[in-house]
Amino acid sequence: MSNALAIATVTQALALLIDHNLSPEMDIAVKVETRKPPAEPPTEPTINVFLYQVTPNPSMRHTDLPTRASDGTLLKRPAAALDLHFLISAYGEEAELVGQRLIGCVVRTLHEIPVLPKELIELAAERPYLAGSDLAESPQKVRFTPTVMDIDETSKLWGMLHQTPYTLSVAYQASLVLIEGRERPVPAKPVERRTVRVLPFGAPGAPVPPGGESPVSVTQPPTEPELASDAEPNATVPVRKRAAAKATKAAAKPVAKRAAPARARKGTEAGADDKES
Repeated sequence: MSNALAIATVTQALALLIDHNLSPEMDIAVKVETRKPPAEPPTEPTINVFLYQVTPNPSMRHTDLPTRASDGTLLKRPAAALDLHFLISAYGEEAELVGQRLIGCVVRTLHEIPVLPKELIELAAERPYLAGSDLAESPQKVRFTPTVMDIDETSKLWGMLHQTPYTLSVAYQASLVLIEGRERPVPAKPVERRTVRVLPFGAPGAPVPPGGESPVSVTQPPTEPELASDAEPNATVPVRKRAAAKATKAAAKPVAKRAAPARARKGTEAGADDKES
């Protein structure tokens, strides 16, 4: 995160990065300026670093969640995620191909060092007009990637530069620059009570070991009906009563069947005695 001076700091640091890496290919004095291409091409070797567009970063524009509580207090600083688009043009003696040599040095430098070094950001922030820049303390690094532009896009870009003749140039995009707001959020409340529990694996409510299956709960073996717990002393009594009643009925049925013929024989003998008498 950084303040509103981040955009200008990136432009100045990019110019320093190019200026410090022109050798050994270039053994002549080269001016590196942070301005748009001039209407009158300079005669001495010159590189212009021109920031022509600032756009929201598409991958970070929706990550800035609501920053205030229901009562309006600030919870988090709002941050704008930006991409910076640079046009780097080179001027020099055409007979000696100075412009092409300079563009080659620019491409080699940004391909070799695509991330803006912190020491160059701090050096750029020493300018009086960049005093107070905190881009060097930002954890987010700024990376340069080349931008592919066809003839149509190039002509439109140079057409916006009124009465400026085209010269050999390359386009680069710098991502990501985060600009924070100025308000400070309300400090968080201190922790008043800690609810930390330590449970071994397998205990009720304990987490499942990583890479393992759910632990099997340990249960007591089933007890016999007559060994039921004291909490339920009569749990098996109705069962035993019904079993005893069934056994009694089963034993009584054959006796009844055997007793019936005996009563019939006794009745027949009694009738025979009556007839004799």
